[in-house]
Amino acid sequence: MTTTDNTAARPRRYLILLLVALIAIVADLLTKEWVLAAFSQGERLDIIGNFVQFTLVYNTGAAFSLGTGYTWVFTAIATLVVLVIAYLGWRVRSLWWGVTLGLMMGGAAGNLVDRYFRGETPGTGAVVDFISVGNFPVFNIADSCVVVGACLVVLLTFRGLNLDGTMVADEEPARKKDSDTGGNDEQGQGA
Repeated sequence: MTTTDNTAARPRRYLILLLVALIAIVADLLTKEWVLAAFSQGERLDIIGNFVQFTLVYNTGAAFSLGTGYTWVFTAIATLVVLVIAYLGWRVRSLWWGVTLGLMMGGAAGNLVDRYFRGETPGTGAVVDFISVGNFPVFNIADSCVVVGACLVVLLTFRGLNLDGTMVADEEPARKKDSDTGGNDEQGQGA
C-alpha cells in the first residue's frame, strides 16, 4: 500500500487506540475487583431473572474454558496479540480502526493482567469471569471488548475501510488508471 497525499493528511489515531485500550483495561480491572470483593466462587446474583446473572468463576483456559491446563500458552498468545496491535497501531489513521483495535488490545491486556498476576507464578493465573447470560459460558468485560472488536473488524473489512482511513473502492480507480497508463500519470509517453 502506498501513502498518498490524502493518507498523509489524516492524523494518526494511536492515542485513540491507547485511550480506548486503557478504558477497557480499567473497566475490566474495576469490575473484577468488585466481583472478587463481593462474591465467593460459584455464588450467583440474579440480575435479570435466571437469564443474566453475576457469578464468580476462575478460568485457566481460553474462551469457553477450552485448553484448561495450558494457561502459559494463552498467556504467550495474548501477549503477542497485544504487541502486534501496538505495532500495527502506528499505521492507524481511521478513527473506527483506532477504536476497534483499542477494544481488542484492551480486552487482551485485561485478561493478561489476570494471567500474569493472579497465579502462583507469572503467566499461570486464572482469568476472573463473572457475567453469565443464559446457557452461554461465563465471561467478563475484557472478553466483551475482544468480541465487539472482532465484530467491528469484520464490519470494517466488509465496508472496505483501510487502517489508513481510505476506502478500498477508492483505490480501485487509481490502480486501474496506473495499469492503463503503464504506471505513468501522463498518457502517450514512450509512444
